[in-house]
Amino acid sequence: MVKKLNFMLSRQLFYIVIVFFCFSSCSSTKTVPYFQDINANNQSESKAIASFTEPVIQSDDILAINIFSIDPTNAVVSNQASSIQTLGTNSASSTAQQTVGFLVDKNGEIELVGIGKLKLAGLTTYEAKALIRTQAEKLYNKPSVEVRFANFKVTVLGEVNRPAVYTMPNEKVTFLDALGLAGDMTIFGRRENVMLVRDNAGKKEFIRFDLNSTEFLKSPYFYLKQNDVIYVEPNKGKAASLNAARTQTFAIIGSALSVLVVLFTRL
Repeated sequence: MVKKLNFMLSRQLFYIVIVFFCFSSCSSTKTVPYFQDINANNQSESKAIASFTEPVIQSDDILAINIFSIDPTNAVVSNQASSIQTLGTNSASSTAQQTVGFLVDKNGEIELVGIGKLKLAGLTTYEAKALIRTQAEKLYNKPSVEVRFANFKVTVLGEVNRPAVYTMPNEKVTFLDALGLAGDMTIFGRRENVMLVRDNAGKKEFIRFDLNSTEFLKSPYFYLKQNDVIYVEPNKGKAASLNAARTQTFAIIGSALSVLVVLFTRL
């Protein structure tokens, strides 16, 4: 009777150990996949996304502006821009680099040789191009104008593989594009609580996303603006991995349970 009882107790302890480790494993992986609300059995499924709104030019932006005309000499004069030192690269290390372009001053203006000062703050690059072309037509014969951001940068911090400041090649940049450039989240990143920090009228906006759900695709913040910051919080698994004492305690408990199982089996 005693041996039977000991056998039952040992079996129960064994099951407890198995359940403990399985539960720990499941809890660390159940929030890892993106878009968990998409039916895995469907080969094709469509989800609506937010409409794209062109970013507007702000003070301290750097604009790459080129004016082309039939007379190339005049165009060369107009396209003279200063080399501006900025901080940040597309690598893990942040270093100073030179960005060639026209700096938008605190009044929201730039100054073009021969044309003078133009206020571009609050305009999209398309609207800025139209304004510059109108002014350039007073000097040049059928000018063609090109305007784009030279420093459309986004910062990605936290639990990603390559945290850094990234300069984007175009204006239509999504939340997922930035995470892709940063090498995606690490296994310790909280996908259900990713934060976006945005400058808006002199204030900081803090917006949270749940990347486990496709609902965030509809958010007006899905498309990024210049100087946005993405922060990925660490999950409890990261905190536990950094806590040596806690890890050691779990190891001792596991070892003790294993010893008890062996002892009850031998009794």
